[in-house]
Amino acid sequence: MSANSADPARSVDVVLVKGGRTKIRYPAELLQDDGTRIVVRAPFAGGAVRDFGFVRFEPGDVFTEYYWRDRWYAVMEVRGPAGTLKGWYCDIARPATLSGTELVVEDLDLDLWRSADGSDVRRLDEDEFEESGLTEKDPEAASAAVAALDQLERLAREGGFDELLT
Repeated sequence: MSANSADPARSVDVVLVKGGRTKIRYPAELLQDDGTRIVVRAPFAGGAVRDFGFVRFEPGDVFTEYYWRDRWYAVMEVRGPAGTLKGWYCDIARPATLSGTELVVEDLDLDLWRSADGSDVRRLDEDEFEESGLTEKDPEAASAAVAALDQLERLAREGGFDELLT
């Protein structure tokens, strides 16, 4: 089933899996599913404030999340409670699956941040990725993950994600 602006809002549960276990599960509104890309919107699901030093995620923030069935990443547009764009948080993950009302994404530890004005682009958690052992356990997946991070970083530095997300 696909969702577009003419369809009534549908709720899904986003299930983020890491290391074979559910890391977090939260409800989201399905905004679009064109068969390849899935777009959902959800309030910040972290509960307490998460201050990374370069950005704070806090209650009231709204995430518009873009997932692909054929790409090894997800891009989250992050806005504050008043709608002010904070930036984009990108998860490197296996391609997403939507089954019934569950959107399942397997996190592969690598992340990327791009601030709203593009002045701050940073790769995150490369140490966690190395420690995960994915390179030895699943070299093809590890290679796809690194290539996805490189691609997102290139887009972030060359002007952003507008073309990717429209």
